[in-house]
Amino acid sequence: MRDIEKSNTFHILSKSEKTIECDLSLTTSLPRKLAITAIGVQGFDDIIMKNYFYVDKTNFIKEWWESGNVVTLITRPRRFGKTLTMSMVECFFSIHYQEKGEKLFKKLDIWKEPYYQQLQGTYPVINLSFSEIKGKTFENTRASICKVIANLYEACRFLQTSGILSRTENIRFEEICENAKNMDDVDASFSLRELSEYLYRYYGKRVIILLDEYDTPMQEAYVNGYWEELVDFLRGLFGSTFKANRYLERAIMTGITRVSKESIFSDLNNLKVITSTSNEYATTFGFTEEEVLQALDEYNLSDVKEKTKEWYNGFTFGEYSNIYNPWSILNLLDTKKYSGYWTNTSSNALIKNLIQKSSRKVKEKFEKLLQGETIQELIDEQIVFNQLDTNPSAIWSLLLASGYLKLVTFEDETTIGGKRNCWLAVTNKETMDLFYGMVYDWFSNVESYNDFINALLENDVENMNDYMNDIALKTFSSFDGGKQESEKTEPERFYHGFVLGLLVELRGKYSITSNRESGRGRYDITLKPLNSKEENAYIFEFKVFHPKKDKTLERTAQVALEQIRENAYTIELVTEGYQSIHTYGFAFRGKEVLIEKGE
Repeated sequence: MRDIEKSNTFHILSKSEKTIECDLSLTTSLPRKLAITAIGVQGFDDIIMKNYFYVDKTNFIKEWWESGNVVTLITRPRRFGKTLTMSMVECFFSIHYQEKGEKLFKKLDIWKEPYYQQLQGTYPVINLSFSEIKGKTFENTRASICKVIANLYEACRFLQTSGILSRTENIRFEEICENAKNMDDVDASFSLRELSEYLYRYYGKRVIILLDEYDTPMQEAYVNGYWEELVDFLRGLFGSTFKANRYLERAIMTGITRVSKESIFSDLNNLKVITSTSNEYATTFGFTEEEVLQALDEYNLSDVKEKTKEWYNGFTFGEYSNIYNPWSILNLLDTKKYSGYWTNTSSNALIKNLIQKSSRKVKEKFEKLLQGETIQELIDEQIVFNQLDTNPSAIWSLLLASGYLKLVTFEDETTIGGKRNCWLAVTNKETMDLFYGMVYDWFSNVESYNDFINALLENDVENMNDYMNDIALKTFSSFDGGKQESEKTEPERFYHGFVLGLLVELRGKYSITSNRESGRGRYDITLKPLNSKEENAYIFEFKVFHPKKDKTLERTAQVALEQIRENAYTIELVTEGYQSIHTYGFAFRGKEVLIEKGE
């Protein structure tokens, strides 16, 4: 990867004045008058006309237009400026903004070229968003999509009195406006294509269609169990809108994920896909390091550049590294305080559920990520949602596309069945804090978890057993990924979730590893104190009760301890100089746990 050497022109457009109160933990600079950051404003015309803080990304217009691609799908994490970019494109091309072109763009890079001055405001534009379509049922989601379409028709009511519609078309136009919820699948599928035709007749030019956050309803469909129904509906809508539409000039679709072609894009052979590994438009979404450093200087935060980089840098698009999360940067400039601004903008429910109920191997790799290590994975940028429960690569691909993980490097340039071998890491401190909080929430309703930690540190095996059984009883099922609880797999899922909990509770005090080689075998967990080698170190071995091998749960726990002794698991700790090593055997039978302490 290479750092940004050249980025877009940086503009702070300032009309209104605002005094920012300084947090002395960040800077000792005196307050000064600064451009308003206007948190949450996503309308390009509002930002420019009111002279709010803005980083010039208008070069995207030229790059996209000169690409010649008919339909472009761009995936980026949430809150990375996708909606603002779509608004910018609409303001530039739409006939409705023809008279405002110079006011909106005269200070920006795109206006430096006479050709684009002439191009501004010359096309009919259809701009729609699925960002708020989050229905719990297919019926609600379908109705919401139809309502979005009806609103587009409502905004084009002038067509009904223009004389370009036939009597039948006028009736159908009216029905869509007045009775959107009863729109049948055929009318819905062809609605945007027909609106494109009407606008073409009226203006004499083909249309530009902008669809923002196209995949939001799909993620909701996966979570709520109506994936196949929604895919069938959207396949028809997207096919007629973006392929079988002779009145389409260009189109842009944005989203977080690239949903597999087989799901909804099987009929679209004119689709150009731009993902996080593509070089096209790499600096359009998010802030480059040059842009962030200049903003920090402007806002009297020059002395916290390294801390800002630690918190919000780390995103990589194509060959360009050091991309910053813009939402958090704007909030930092506004509040002058560090927080998880980006990670707190959604529920993250899908990610939490996938990791919590994931397999042992996924949890093992997640443990490594929580300790700042990298993992190697096959990444398929075509997200297959119905494989998320069974295919680990789909989980890592979703985490990468969503911005929770960053691409460190490719193992090589070859692909395996369309997948690329990648090294991945947690993106930055903000994302790491999200993961820590996520694991903490798994045990937050179980008071016994903290009690177990205290009993462990006091080597109180009796209370360890009491608290551990309470934890297991209350949390086992939440770690089980199957439809029914499984005595064979449930303990595996649980104790690796338990390890993640240890990583959170004891971070900064212990180095925690799991499933690593030591002596003549493998242990499950080791805890090494960071402050002093005179403090207690711990080794845990987990065993699942097997009726044919073990007569009692006590015997299973003893087998675990015997494995620690026979395989000399303590050798590594002794060699490193730890003087007090405690060993524990954990035996699982369903939701019952027995802990035995070694000598």
